[in-house]
Amino acid sequence: MADNETPVNVDRLIDEGRWSSFQTLTVGLCAAVTVIDGFDTQSIAYVAPVVAREWGLEASAFGPVFSVGLIGMMVGALALGPIADRLGRKLAIVVSVALMGIFSIATMFAETVEALIVLRFLTGLGLGGAMPNVIALSAEYTPARWRSTAVGVMFCGFPFGAVLGGLLAAQIIPIFGWQSVFLVGGVVPLLLMIVLILTLPESVRFLVARNGSREKVATLITRAVPDVRLPENATFQTPQKADETSRGTARAELFGPKRITVTLLLWATFFMNLLMYYFLINWLPLILQHAGIALSQAILFTALLNAGGIVGTIVLARAIDRVGSFKILGAVLFAAAFAIAAVGYIGGDGGIALAIAIFIAGFCVNGAQNNMNALAAGIYSTPARSTGVGMALGIGRIGSILGPVIGGVLLSANMPLQTLFLIGALPAFIAAAAMFFLTQRTQPQATATTVQAH
Repeated sequence: MADNETPVNVDRLIDEGRWSSFQTLTVGLCAAVTVIDGFDTQSIAYVAPVVAREWGLEASAFGPVFSVGLIGMMVGALALGPIADRLGRKLAIVVSVALMGIFSIATMFAETVEALIVLRFLTGLGLGGAMPNVIALSAEYTPARWRSTAVGVMFCGFPFGAVLGGLLAAQIIPIFGWQSVFLVGGVVPLLLMIVLILTLPESVRFLVARNGSREKVATLITRAVPDVRLPENATFQTPQKADETSRGTARAELFGPKRITVTLLLWATFFMNLLMYYFLINWLPLILQHAGIALSQAILFTALLNAGGIVGTIVLARAIDRVGSFKILGAVLFAAAFAIAAVGYIGGDGGIALAIAIFIAGFCVNGAQNNMNALAAGIYSTPARSTGVGMALGIGRIGSILGPVIGGVLLSANMPLQTLFLIGALPAFIAAAAMFFLTQRTQPQATATTVQAH
C-alpha cells in the first residue's frame, strides 16, 4: 500500500452503518426471487391432484415427480453457490431466475409423468441455485444488528409465494386448467429477470475480495452507506482478498479441524428440517383430501402452513436479533414435533383445530428454517459464504428429496393418519438435538461480530 492511501474496511462500514433505501431495494429484490421460488416449488403439489385425475394415476405416482424437482434444487444449490463465490452473486441469481421461468413454461406442455420428471428437475436447478445467493447477498449488504431480521424477512418470500400459489391455484385451476399455474410461474420470473439485470447490485464485499474496480466499489459503498464520506485516496479492504477466495480456502473453512463439527451439525439440522417441510408441503393436500376434506379446502390448509411460516420467520428473527442468540431455534424445532403429531390426530375432523395445528407447524418448521439460513450466512466468511450456505442447502435438499419419497411409501402403506404424522414428527426431535449441540459448539449469537471479523 502506498503511503498516501487510506485503508477503508468495507465490512465495518456496512456492519456499523444504518439501514437505507439501498438495503431496502437489495433485500426487496432478493425477496422477490424467493417469492417466485416458493410459488414454483409449491406449484407441483397444488396441481398434482388434478393431473392425477386427468391422467388416471394413483397419487403415489407423484412421489418421483416431487423428489426429482428437489434433486434439481440440490444440484442447483451445490453448483451455483461455488460459482457465485468465484463469478459473483448477481450472475448466479439472474441465471437461476431464467432457468425457473423457461422450464416452468415448458412444464405446461408435459403430457406424461416422464416429461414432468425431466422438466421439474430442470426447473429445480434454478429454484435451488437462487437460494444460497440471495441469502448471501442480503446478508452482505445488511448492517449487523439487522442481519437475522433482514435475511429472515427476505426469506419470508418463499412461504408467501407458496401461500400466493395456493390462493391462485384454487381460483384458476377450475377455470383455466392446471397448465395456467405453470404459465404464471414462468412468465413472472422472466419479467423479474429483466428487473434484476437492470437494478440488482453485485455484492460489494465480493468485489473487494476479488480486487474489483475501485470506482464501482466506491459507488456501491456510497449507496449502501449514504452517510459515509470516503477519502479521495481510499483503498478498500476486506480481510479476505483475491488469493484467499480459492476453492481450497472455502473447503478449509467448512471442513477444517475446528469447523467440521459445526458444519456437520448445521447440515444435520438442515437435512431433518427440510425433510419435514417438504413432506408436509408436498403431501398435505393429497393426505387431507383422502381424509375427506375438499380439494380447495385442502389447498387452503396447505397455504396456512406457509402463512404460519411467514409469521414464524418474522417473530423468531426479531427475537434472535434482540436477544443475540440462535438457541431459541432448538426449542422451536422441539415444539414443531408436537404440532406435526397434532395434525395427524385432528386431520380427519378439519375445522379450526386443524387450522391452528397446521399454522403452528408452519410457524415452527418454516420459521426455524428461514432463520437457520441467517445462521448459516453468519457462520461463514465472505469468500466461503455462498459455498457454505449452498452446501447446507444442498445437503438439506437430500432431506427434502427423501421427504416426498417417504411420504409416498407411508401413504401406500395405508397406515392410520395418526401414525403417519407421528413418524413425520420424528425428524423434528433430531433437528432440535442437532441445533442444541450446534449452538453449544459455536456462538451463533456472535453472527454479527463473526462477519465483521472475517
